[in-house]
Amino acid sequence: MNHAQLNALGRALRLVGEHGEALTADTPDARLHEIRADLQRALDLLTDSVTTTAPSTRCAEHPTGPVDEGAPDLCLLCETRRRTARRAEFNGPAAQSAPTASAPSRYGVRGERPQPQQRWLPELWNGQEWQLCGTPRRDRREAELYLAAARRGSRPAMAYRLVHEFTDYEVLRVWGTPVRIDIEPMGNL
Repeated sequence: MNHAQLNALGRALRLVGEHGEALTADTPDARLHEIRADLQRALDLLTDSVTTTAPSTRCAEHPTGPVDEGAPDLCLLCETRRRTARRAEFNGPAAQSAPTASAPSRYGVRGERPQPQQRWLPELWNGQEWQLCGTPRRDRREAELYLAAARRGSRPAMAYRLVHEFTDYEVLRVWGTPVRIDIEPMGNL
């Protein structure tokens, strides 16, 4: 709801409140029709300012989540979590994998180590060394397209290369020829 809608709705509701305070047993019908019109205007403003669907559950975390009629808050997701906790309380913790032989390894088991991730590193030759020239990519084709765009750019480097990083580094492709440039004037004389 934006600020203008908030102000208009507040005015309409205050007006309806004033009508409620002035209501008596002998209020004329014309006044009742005026109250009805003001109520309708407030309802229309409220309908225009509501942007989301009505909540299907009483859960603050998942207001529009799936419904479970048996749950106290009608939320299937929270009720599943509660049932799992009750089941673990009753049955004990979930069964662990096969016990280790004698002592646990100080390096952990395979399931605890993160999977190796492969990346493609776009690099450019700056005259002295290869340096990273863009964000490492997860997709080789995307990295090659990035380097192609860099070569066509307004200030292309002397050479580019694509390095594959997995468990080790492997240079996949080199564009251009890297030539070492001495940064000292007159060749360090």
